[in-house]
Amino acid sequence: MKIPHLLAILSLVLIFSCKTEQKKDAITENIEQTIPEKIAYAHGLQEWKNVEELKFTFNVDRDTTHFERDWVWNIQKNEVTGSSEGDLVTYNRSEIDSTVAKVDAGFINDKYWLLAPFNLVWDKDSFSYEATAAAEAPISKTPMQKLTIVYSGEGGYTPGDAYDFYYGDDYIIKEWTFRKANQTESTLTTTWEEYTTLDGLNISKTHKNAEGNFKLYFTNIKVK
Repeated sequence: MKIPHLLAILSLVLIFSCKTEQKKDAITENIEQTIPEKIAYAHGLQEWKNVEELKFTFNVDRDTTHFERDWVWNIQKNEVTGSSEGDLVTYNRSEIDSTVAKVDAGFINDKYWLLAPFNLVWDKDSFSYEATAAAEAPISKTPMQKLTIVYSGEGGYTPGDAYDFYYGDDYIIKEWTFRKANQTESTLTTTWEEYTTLDGLNISKTHKNAEGNFKLYFTNIKVK
């Protein structure tokens, strides 16, 4: 007589537990994402957890000059190998010292250009932001939405800098403006174009300015 009674109690516990988990899932699903989060996930941030290694070549064509750097980033080990003009350096990002600080600054810059949408979540505690529902994109002059972020004045390689992201209803970035030290005038404004999807990551490979004398682009992108 006691065993059926015990089974009944266990059944009630399991049913209650399942309902509680379902309720938690429903609450989680109903949490409204912020604008930075919507942009990050529109570019595939949800797939980043599966990435073990990222390789890419950072290229800049300015007028008649060309510059490039190669990077291999082991995400699990947080180990970076950089190659530029014949110099090869490997270091761990948890152990930055004066000998690799300049190399790491280059890596952070190049990685930011490649993965800026993801930094809208990764850096969320380091900047303030403001979203504008209707704005004119600086290059195409078409109506878009705008997200402005301003980094805090402490820490990092470029404290106090600001970025204006211009995007459509799909939250995909089309143009952006970098404003050094949050100055009013643009330091650099470029397109975000030639998108490609690699293992779920939606990446813009090419950025150009309005004058046509500056092109920043990525080649040899490999996601493992």
